[in-house]
Amino acid sequence: MMAAAVPAGLVSCSRDTSSGPLVVGGLPVTCNLTLPVACVARANAPQGAGQGMTFEYSKYSGWPEIKESLMAGRIQAAYMLAPLVMDLADKRIPVKIVSLGHRSGAVIMVRTDSPYQKFRQLAGKRIAIPSRFAVDFLFLRKMLAQEGMTPAQIDIIEMPPPDMPAALYANAVDAYCTGEPFGAAAQSAGYARPLRMTRDEWRNYICCVLTVREELIQSNRPLVQDLVNHVLGAGQWLDLQQANREKAVQIAAGRQYFNQDPNVIRFVMENPTDRVTYGDLRMIRSEFEELMQLSIEAGTIKHPVAYETYMDESFAKAAQPAVINI
Repeated sequence: MMAAAVPAGLVSCSRDTSSGPLVVGGLPVTCNLTLPVACVARANAPQGAGQGMTFEYSKYSGWPEIKESLMAGRIQAAYMLAPLVMDLADKRIPVKIVSLGHRSGAVIMVRTDSPYQKFRQLAGKRIAIPSRFAVDFLFLRKMLAQEGMTPAQIDIIEMPPPDMPAALYANAVDAYCTGEPFGAAAQSAGYARPLRMTRDEWRNYICCVLTVREELIQSNRPLVQDLVNHVLGAGQWLDLQQANREKAVQIAAGRQYFNQDPNVIRFVMENPTDRVTYGDLRMIRSEFEELMQLSIEAGTIKHPVAYETYMDESFAKAAQPAVINI
């Protein structure tokens, strides 16, 4: 993805989490929707015993920028690409996955007026992906493999998701694979349609995971547990009823969070309602090991990484999903 400036005010963030809100990095994608909900819910909740810190969402434009801030310790927590966390942990960057953030939510989009129905028709065509570390790329590889194709048969380019709808509209790319709402943005505008959706092809798809630095785990376990509790609570709340999703649309669309057209986010929440799901955020070892194997086959991870190297299940096992009062 293209470089972007570090969000205003973030450079001065200290590693000290004893005062002020816990800053959590994220992208303006609906795979990260549990984060704005968790931030608002925590601000509305009574202070817990021994700690009463709130969570502050910090918006980034791309995964490389979040990665750099997390590596440098400018932020202590973020939603990250699962394969990227595996790679960072393998390189001795002190980070751990502590929760999922969503399931499903990726799409492969083509122009409405295009003839494309099968991937074989895209041979030699330009297809945009967010990053080689993105699980969207693994999804694309899966779909190609189903038709006996390899990535070498298409022209893959990396592009920030916000740029993808316009690129498709201008015929700068023939298709793109990304997380929502950037598929919905083009579909709701009428010039694009999904060629494939993870909801139909890869039901247990996971991409964005809540990641924290190990020093935060060591210095303030109750805070990490509180964050996990609110993320899990937000996930259950989002899937409980459509009225909750509408509230989440209004929250996420605001300038403090995604700063997007609420109609586009709403389109994701309604077309269909399980385009992205949040209620089942269990961390299942076999699913991460599948991602690991797919990433090795894709060449983004060079060798197997032990599960315990990048995962801390203790918070999910001890979790008591927070009651979301919004």
